[in-house]
Amino acid sequence: MSTKATFYHAGCPVCVAAEHTVAEALDRSRYTVEIVHLGQQKGRIAEAEKAGVKSVPALVIDGQPFHINHGADLSLLK
Repeated sequence: MSTKATFYHAGCPVCVAAEHTVAEALDRSRYTVEIVHLGQQKGRIAEAEKAGVKSVPALVIDGQPFHINHGADLSLLK
């Protein structure tokens, strides 16, 4: 059984670099990874906030948010 991991980003250079480094490094046999571009999927910003995401890029694994570097605050994406 795999664990869900959701990588939220806004498409900025910091986010794209984190996606290539972090999200793609996860073992796909252990994690089901979903990439969510909040700049294109603004309807999912509330979901990210509910998961505890304060800024992007961020990775949420099993309900636990992990903030990676700092690309943009979620408030700027609304």
